[in-house]
Formats: sequence, structure tokens, C-alpha cells
Amino acid sequence: MRKNRNRGYQKLTVWKDAIKYYTLTCDVFRSFPFELKRVSSQQIASADSVHRNIAEGYCRRSIKEYLNFLNISLGSLGESVSGLFGYRKAKQISEVQFEKLDALSYKLENGLLKLVESLERKRDRGDWIDSLVVKESNAVYGND
Repeated sequence: MRKNRNRGYQKLTVWKDAIKYYTLTCDVFRSFPFELKRVSSQQIASADSVHRNIAEGYCRRSIKEYLNFLNISLGSLGESVSGLFGYRKAKQISEVQFEKLDALSYKLENGLLKLVESLERKRDRGDWIDSLVVKESNAVYGND
């Protein structure tokens, strides 16, 4: 595996879960019929935005920008989850598909919230150290 400090986000459990969420979303929504392509495309795009914003914030290296991009990730995840509830209600996705995506999104959302809270505490205490981003982020998310 190639290594550098700017790709450290790839070691984050929350980023890995966001990639899983994106791939599962693609599996479910790529088979939507033509008349729902715009809907499926938007759902895939919102899931795609979650992992991308985690990575972009991490690469910015400042606590202010990192937190901003993590909050954008949370917004994209909220958009995606809202869609899931609508698609389930409209019977456009099955209960099984909904449950798989909802369970993973729940884990991801809680992980992002814990990460944001932890980073906000570090910011408020003045304890932000760029070199410890991966170690501390994984510890907060539940994996050391």
C-alpha cells in the first residue's frame, strides 16, 4: 500500500464504513428503472459525498476545515437516509435493502458524530496535533 500523511484518512474506520455505505448504495440503486434514474443518481451522489468529504477535510489539515467537512459529510448522510425512508415508503426498495442501508448509515452517523465531538473538544482545549489525526480518530470511533 502506498503511504503518505495526506492519505491517512484511508486508515480511518469511519471512512472505510463510508466506502461500504457507498458501495452498498450503488448495489441497490444502480438497478432502478430508467424513469427513476434521476432519483437513483441523486441517492448514489449523496452516499458518494460522505466519504469524499471525510477525505477532503482530513487533507485540509486544519481543525476548522476538518470539522466543516465532517459536518458536510453528516449533511450528505442525512440527505441519503431521508431518501431511504422515502424509497421504502414508496416501495421502491425492499425492507431488506432498507434495513441493510439503514443499519450501516446508523453506525456511520454515530461514528461521525463522535468524531466531530471529540475534535471539537480538542479544538476547544487547544490540543489539536496534525500527526495524531488517524490514531485519535480511530480511538474515538471505537477502533484503536
